[in-house]
Amino acid sequence: MSNRTTWWIGGVALVAGLLLGVGWTSWSTPSVHADGAGPTDRELAELSRDTAQLQQVSRVLSRIANTVTPAVVHIQSERTSPNRGRVEETGSGVIIAGTVKPGLFVVTNRHVIEGAALSDIFIQVDDGRELHPEEVLSDAATDLAVLRINAPGLSPAKWGDSNEVDIGHLVLAMGSPFGLSRSVTLGIISAKGRRQLKLGAADVLNQDFLQTDAAINPGNSGGPLVDLQGRIIGINTAIASSSGGNEGIGFSIPSNLAQRVMEQLIEHGVVRRAYLGVRLDPQFDAAAAGQLKLDRVRGARVTQVYPNTPAAKAQLQNDDVVLSFDGVVVQDENHLINLVSLTPIGRQVKLSVWRAGKAITLTLILADRNDLQQSSEAPVEPGMGAPIRKMGLTVHPLDGELADQLGYDPTTKGLLILKVEPHSQLSAEVQVYDVLEEVARKPVQTVNELEATLSEMSESESVLIRVSRTAGKTQRPHLIVWHQ
Repeated sequence: MSNRTTWWIGGVALVAGLLLGVGWTSWSTPSVHADGAGPTDRELAELSRDTAQLQQVSRVLSRIANTVTPAVVHIQSERTSPNRGRVEETGSGVIIAGTVKPGLFVVTNRHVIEGAALSDIFIQVDDGRELHPEEVLSDAATDLAVLRINAPGLSPAKWGDSNEVDIGHLVLAMGSPFGLSRSVTLGIISAKGRRQLKLGAADVLNQDFLQTDAAINPGNSGGPLVDLQGRIIGINTAIASSSGGNEGIGFSIPSNLAQRVMEQLIEHGVVRRAYLGVRLDPQFDAAAAGQLKLDRVRGARVTQVYPNTPAAKAQLQNDDVVLSFDGVVVQDENHLINLVSLTPIGRQVKLSVWRAGKAITLTLILADRNDLQQSSEAPVEPGMGAPIRKMGLTVHPLDGELADQLGYDPTTKGLLILKVEPHSQLSAEVQVYDVLEEVARKPVQTVNELEATLSEMSESESVLIRVSRTAGKTQRPHLIVWHQ
């Protein structure tokens, strides 16, 4: 396992070898007769009786596949890469009917269509027709994309409840592995709540994967994971493999998460996520748990509470350990992040918190993370951020990990804006979490570089600055003329 890597499956399906024990108590094998004669009528009847239950299971699986197949699509996209030229990506998807707004949509993985124009995304439906999406919405934090389509005679699938799926339940993985459309494989749910996976070149913030041994291979990415009622309980996303192919460990985004992201994208264009306003300890271990008088490592430890946030108003404190959130036992910091971000904004929730050797209960009302990002000041750790009084900004060098968490390309270079003085000239042009990339056509990646550039300019000089901003699914640079 030391060489095992988790890979995006850019459109995949996984082949699973599975033995079904369906309840028979004996197995009859036709005898080999000395005279070379074939099995007797009695032996054939016994064999038919013994295999009847297995045949019944096969017929059920066939009906499930036939029911869902019309909703499964093959996706091919093309984009231009600065380093690799024209890049082609293939994957799968599933047609779902909108609920918050009418219409039909294809749900798939963001990495299958990322960077491609609408005319360069080809959706092949079950009857052979090829469609282009009318609109593409995506969410980097979950690697999900929603493609609006408009064509007659399409059969959407239905969402299932991923919370009702248990380890050991049979599932089907459907899609186009290696471009082989209409492929179906069988397996079980191997585990739930898989988090902290390294996926391709970037990390996904909201991770709560279902693990399955149903065969998933390159080309299944974005295809559905289906339960025995023919409902979609997951969107296939990645495999753990040392070879790049199926080794029996695949990961799917749970349907409850995928459905919420789809509805948020359709209704708002972006995913509105709730937040607490705390920094959590990713290194919370047995030694730290012992110091806090916990019997074992559990929950999520708070290391900082940001001012004017739901957590601050509820009087959460440093070294509090959140044991449960809205009645759900918290396993670790990533689990808490998922629970919070999937809870409706404005909802009142109860936290069970471990403090000073005992459990207490706190109540808070969740706020909108977007409201925080649009405010004039972001939560800043002590010692983080340098004030640039001449510009009325507080900035901090941007690294790849921070860029990825904020929805930027991890290769983005510049200074992250943490605060905008309300009366500065730039307050109408920039906002918190913008990235300052250039000043006077000079790249600025450190505070020293920015201050050196500003010192070279006269007080009356007008300056061209370049700023990037994430807007939903895209990163948009824009130029501003700053009059000092």
